[in-house]
Amino acid sequence: MDLVARTRLAGGVVALGVVGAGLGLRVVAGGDVAKYGGVALYTVLVYVLVVCVAPRVRPVVAGTVAFAFSCGVELLQLTGVTAGPAQESVIVRLVLGSTFNAPDLLWYAVGAAAAALAHTSTGAPRASREAPA
Repeated sequence: MDLVARTRLAGGVVALGVVGAGLGLRVVAGGDVAKYGGVALYTVLVYVLVVCVAPRVRPVVAGTVAFAFSCGVELLQLTGVTAGPAQESVIVRLVLGSTFNAPDLLWYAVGAAAAALAHTSTGAPRASREAPA
C-alpha cells in the first residue's frame, strides 16, 4: 500500500474516532465543555477530511483550510440559512449549526492548531526553509 492510500486509510480511521469523541463528549460532559470541545473537534474533523482529500498537504495548509471552512460555516449562520434545516434534522444541526456564536471562532482555531500539531508529530511534511534548487 502506498503512502497516499495509507494516509487516506489512517485518515478514515481517525475521522471515525473524532466523530466518536465528539458524540461521546456530548454524552459524558455538559455545558461549555461539551459545547466548545465539540466545536474544536468539528474543526479537527474538517482537518482530517482535508488530509484525506490531499494526503501530502502540509499541516499549516490543512489547518488554515480547516479553520477557514469552519469559520465560513459559522458566518453562514448569520444569514439564517441554516436555522430552518437545523430544526428539521439533527445531522444538519451537527454539521452546519443553527445560530452564530462568536466564541466558536476561537475554538475553531484551537481545533485547527491541535490537529496541525498532532499531524506534525506524525512526521507530516513541513514547509521547507530552503529555496528550491
